[in-house]
Amino acid sequence: MEELTARQQAVLDAVLALMVEEGGDVTMTAVARRASCSKESLYKWFGDRDGLLTATVRWQASRVRAGNYDRTKLDALALRDSLIRFAANWLSVISSPTSIALNRFAIAQGAAKAGTSGSNLGAIMLANGRFAIGERLKPVLDAGREAGLIDFDDTETAFRSFLGLVGRDVQIRLLLGDALALTPAEIERDAARATDQFFTLYGSASNAPGRNKTNA
Repeated sequence: MEELTARQQAVLDAVLALMVEEGGDVTMTAVARRASCSKESLYKWFGDRDGLLTATVRWQASRVRAGNYDRTKLDALALRDSLIRFAANWLSVISSPTSIALNRFAIAQGAAKAGTSGSNLGAIMLANGRFAIGERLKPVLDAGREAGLIDFDDTETAFRSFLGLVGRDVQIRLLLGDALALTPAEIERDAARATDQFFTLYGSASNAPGRNKTNA
């Protein structure tokens, strides 16, 4: 995504806060009031309401990053660390009140607008959230395969397997109102466990650091 100014970041944080407080739907007027800026500035920066929602989703998704690694010197421990960092970031984001509010609103809006024209936050979230995050992690998986550390036929399938191991039923439970609270320590533990399980599934026999671990 394009580099945002600190002022624009504050506006997007205001959008996320309003979504949590009001159950999702926000107006340009409400955002301008909360962010102490003019509606003209919002239209100048983001184009329209869909543009503002798109930027908000991208801003939230930008918090999910793979760990740093040197593709030319990648070993099993560095790959494991990168995957753990990504998993912990992603799990922290999807379990946050802001992501829960975004997803609930996208689902409700999609149901309300089924068969009608108009903005589709679900499509915006898929394009700038799930799919964008996939494009961020897939190069890490491909680098691991090129280094002989993991083995798979299809990058998309491997990526979806990894997300499934990390996310488990956490997101659906939260969306349905389960009072599930993950501490940073629990998120780190779950990220490491999911990564080791991924190595058990896809790791090369001699290189997978999680191959001999118990992943119960």
